[in-house]
Formats: sequence, structure tokens, C-alpha cells
Amino acid sequence: MSFNIIKPYPSPIISGHGIDVDFPMLAGALGLLGLGLVMITSASSEVAAVQSGNALYHMIRHLIYMVIGLGACITTMMVPIATWQRMGFMMLVSAFGLLVMVLLPGIGREVNGSMRWIGFSFFNVQPSEIAKVFVVIYLAGYLVRRQKEVRESWMGFFKPFIVLLPMAGLLLMEPDFGATVVMMGAAAAMLFLGGVGLLRFGLMVMLAVVAVVVLIKAQPYRMARLTTFTDPWADQFGSGYQLTQALIAFGRGEWLGVGLGNSVQKQFYLPEAHTDFVFSVLAEELGAVGSLLTVALFVFVSVRAMYIGLWAEKAKQFFAAYMAYGLAFLWIGQFLINIGVNVGLLPTKGLTLPFLSYGGSSLVICCAQLGLLLRIEWESRTHLGSEEMEFDESDFAEESPHGR
Repeated sequence: MSFNIIKPYPSPIISGHGIDVDFPMLAGALGLLGLGLVMITSASSEVAAVQSGNALYHMIRHLIYMVIGLGACITTMMVPIATWQRMGFMMLVSAFGLLVMVLLPGIGREVNGSMRWIGFSFFNVQPSEIAKVFVVIYLAGYLVRRQKEVRESWMGFFKPFIVLLPMAGLLLMEPDFGATVVMMGAAAAMLFLGGVGLLRFGLMVMLAVVAVVVLIKAQPYRMARLTTFTDPWADQFGSGYQLTQALIAFGRGEWLGVGLGNSVQKQFYLPEAHTDFVFSVLAEELGAVGSLLTVALFVFVSVRAMYIGLWAEKAKQFFAAYMAYGLAFLWIGQFLINIGVNVGLLPTKGLTLPFLSYGGSSLVICCAQLGLLLRIEWESRTHLGSEEMEFDESDFAEESPHGR
């Protein structure tokens, strides 16, 4: 009696010769995850002890989110890129559905005046984090399908905005101005790399600047943040309180920091110390040297993600290339805005720091993005990414090169 054994579809973690991933990229991301766990434990201990009676409350939850995130990373590595390409439109519709749901009373959960979360019994889901990735996947497919139209006609350039502008409107209704800027910035970068002419791209940049100015002036609280960050000390106990406390943390850290766990600012001086301002606590405890090394690690991961897109483009896997570029720009946008807010270069904005900040949705989605990038790198290197191809053991090299 014979049995038919169904072999699992090849992936970076199911190959003929063990785990075959881009180890430099994986090591960089795991380094950030580990550093994030340490800093969340330190930054949240005082608040957690008072609010829940357990100094490790936020650390335990963050560790659970890390496990879920690593599971999401493994899952996305198992899915062929061609599958994401086919599902692009469905994901776009799902993104719109989630952003509408979060605005509905009884479904969306309001925190600090914003309706950004869908609450469940033990955790909250932030639809904007999911929507940004889904938009990147859809737009990558559009750039492949309409490449000539995008490069040569105004209509091909404007069509994506029929989708992007309503989604931006839904994000602004939450309101989530930071997520809107990151999403639109990543989309603009993808269009530029997709071959949009300089004239059309320049027009888009000018319109984006005008739109940002109008949006800032339309809401008094945004205008107040803009005027406050230029001189936070003018109202250091009012609208400038958060930024001044963050700057004090940077000042106390000096070159080598006050030592891990010895931050004073985390002791109820700096609001949101373990979420949006975890980098300020890191700067206080690890100093300028630790901060610069952390920035260097972020730069490495972001540049590596861009190179993954370049390698996919050289392998003529254009959908994968555009998706990698878009995912990289999502990280870069959040990184620049969060660090800029922490050091006082940008107005205060509620955006998490990828891999480091406390936050379930952000952390899980970042890990899922990592899985997508590792899958893209593997497919571009092995050329085994097409679902139409048949695989057997001989398709894999005798010694699989791990990374580049």
C-alpha cells in the first residue's frame, strides 16, 4: 500500500537545506526587537507598578505581542508573493472596511480623543497599521499592471489617488494625521520609483505640501502643536510639556547615559514614555552613543529593505520590488517622524517607533512586513517564486547561500 505525501510549498524556512533567509536583515530586525523589549521593560516599570500592581505588566504583554509578531513573520514568509499580488484588490477593500468599522460607535474604541482602535476582550487592533500595508500591496500591483500608463500619461498618474484620497480622508476622520502622512509618503515614493515623470511628481509634491498646510490650519490643535514645537519652553507646563520632558531626558543622558533602568523622566514626568517617547527614555539611559547606535541599526534595516527591492527588480520581479520599496518607506517614514518628534524637530505626533515602541498592532504588522521582505529576498535570489513552477529537491542548490 502506497501513500501520497503532500510536500509543503517551498519557502525560506522549508527548503532542501534548512532555513534559507537573509540573515543580515533578520539579525538587524531581531536586534531592534530585543532592544525594544529591554527598553519597554525599563520605560514602563514605574507606570505599570502603579496602574496594575505589577511592574512587568507591559513587558509581559509586549513579549506576547512579540511572539504573535514572530508567528506573523513566519506565516508571511510561507506565502508566495504571487498570492499577495492576486489578493491586492481584496486587501484594498478590506482596508476600507476596517477604516470604516473603526469609526462606527460601538465598534471603534476611543483613546485620548481618537477613534483608532477596534477593541476586543484582551487586545486592540489598529486598522491604520493594516491599511498602510494593504495599500502598498495594491499599489505595487497597479504599478505592474499600468506601468506604461503611469510613466507616460497623466491619467495613469492620477488613478491611484482615486483610492488614496478617500483612504486618507478616513484616516483623518479618526483622526490619525501621522498615519496619513506615512501612507501618502510611501505611495508617492512608490510612484516615483515606478517611473512617474519629474513634472508630474513635482506637481504631486506641491499639492501635498499645500494639502498639509490646509490640514494643519483646519484644526486648532494641529496649529497649536506646530507653534508649540518651535518653542516648547514658552509653555513648558501646558502644550509644550511633553516635548520639554523629552528634551530633558536627552539632556540628562549626555554621552553614555545614566544607566539602564535609571531614567528619572519615566517616573511620571514624560507621558507615553513606553509608547511614542520610548526613544527619549533610551537616550536618557543609554546616552548619545546608545541613541546613535540605535539609529544606525534602523538605517541598516531600512537600507537593507531598499536593497531587497533592488535585487527583486534586477531579477525582473517588479511587483515584489515595488512592494519591498513601499514597505521600506513605511518603516522610514515612521522612523523619521518618531525620532523627529522625540528630538523636537517635528510637532508632537502619535506614531510608534517600528520594532521598539509598545503597541500590539504596530509590532505585529512590523514583523509581518519583515516576513514579506524576507520572502521577497528569497524569491529574487532563488528564482523559485512562481506558483506555476513545479519543485523538487534538485531545484535547490547543494549549498544554499544565506543572505547576500
